[in-house]
Amino acid sequence: MSRSTRERIIDEALRLFAEKGYAATSVAEIEAAAGLSPGAGGLYRHFKSKYEVLAAAMHEHANRTRLQIAETLAELNAMDASLGIEARLAHLCRAGLAKVREESELTRVFFRDLSQFPELVAVVREGLLQPMFDAFTTWMRSQPEYAGADHDWAAIGAVLGGAVVHYRLFQDTVSEPPGHAGKDRFVESWVRLALGLMPTPAVQTIG
Repeated sequence: MSRSTRERIIDEALRLFAEKGYAATSVAEIEAAAGLSPGAGGLYRHFKSKYEVLAAAMHEHANRTRLQIAETLAELNAMDASLGIEARLAHLCRAGLAKVREESELTRVFFRDLSQFPELVAVVREGLLQPMFDAFTTWMRSQPEYAGADHDWAAIGAVLGGAVVHYRLFQDTVSEPPGHAGKDRFVESWVRLALGLMPTPAVQTIG
């Protein structure tokens, strides 16, 4: 399905912001990358300014993340109940890694450029980052093995979610995984870490 001109502008602008930085990217460069005549003002038929393109990218990625998280949680909850908790945790971890990888361009822009736009930091924080961590918490709390367990699920989700985010950020930054540990090894160790953080009585009932 072909992208609209507006979508092309947003996608190409975010790519350029990630590669060059917001300040170093010109409107003409965005227009050229989006298939418009550079310098002819085509961008301004859809956006008032370069800032408005950046803001649109942040808002649209945040809205998309909310939908993706809901869909992913529904898929995880629909998994065959006969699957052990280890297999379900591995699926959760891989879904998290895929999401962080998908947002690699936005992440680069977030850390390099958004400090000058606190209103957009809030959009990313509340619409993308916190919902990702909340998804870990929501999923763990809903698993039958841990029904009724009274634990600090938010803190556990922060530790596990933070590990997933760090793994991908490190890989994107230095072009190799932390500790030279490939994805499969990371997922396997992440699952063991998760089980160690879970309530002990519930872990003992697995199987």
